[in-house]
Amino acid sequence: MRLNRFIVNFKIKSGNSKLEDRELFNQIRNVLKLKVGDKIILSDGGGNEATANILGYKRDFIEVSISDVTVNQNEADRQVILYCAVLKKENFELVVQKATEVGVKEIVPLITERTIKLNIRRDRLEKIIKEAAEQSGRGIVPILRDPVKFNEVIKQVSSNDSNLFFDQSGINLSDLKPNAYNLKPISVWIGPEGGWTTKEVELAKELDFKILNLGKLILRAETAAIIGTYFAVHPHTYEALPR
Repeated sequence: MRLNRFIVNFKIKSGNSKLEDRELFNQIRNVLKLKVGDKIILSDGGGNEATANILGYKRDFIEVSISDVTVNQNEADRQVILYCAVLKKENFELVVQKATEVGVKEIVPLITERTIKLNIRRDRLEKIIKEAAEQSGRGIVPILRDPVKFNEVIKQVSSNDSNLFFDQSGINLSDLKPNAYNLKPISVWIGPEGGWTTKEVELAKELDFKILNLGKLILRAETAAIIGTYFAVHPHTYEALPR
């Protein structure tokens, strides 16, 4: 049976402990209705996790017994950072959720020339990231950065990284060999709903970014972000597909 998984804000270690977070208390006791004696998995968001046995419910905390502390083995080898333009409505929330599920390590909201929405709800996005990390069995919670201007941050990116810049004008993704960037840090760049401007694409070319497309069809920005991120984290799954 699959155990429910929760990310807590303290370092995991063996022994008795208290779960004092009110939201976590409500979820375990009132939503999932777990009982004394039931087991759960606790993760500290930094790679450590353990089995916890529910010992009892107190007025404002849950007493648990923690055992079998291990290091989470589900994280991808590749360090992938997603630079994505802030999208309208719930579209950016979808990107953040799915990018977390597929293994991205960091998310950087971009303000581009055609970006319409200029701000984010950090508290809501961080909650989405945490829940997606719990659901997908990750050992690390991705970092969410503050929004930054594209023209500023693109010049700060290390030349040692592999930068995958997705635009319809680029070469097809299937022409990029995964071994070309091995285990280097990888940055995935996704533009806004209206696409990158010519000036932004030219700047990426000047900085020797790899300009790629995801096929002949025009994809929505959130779709491109999810597919592009998945490829960067798991490139050999794409390489194995029949041509």
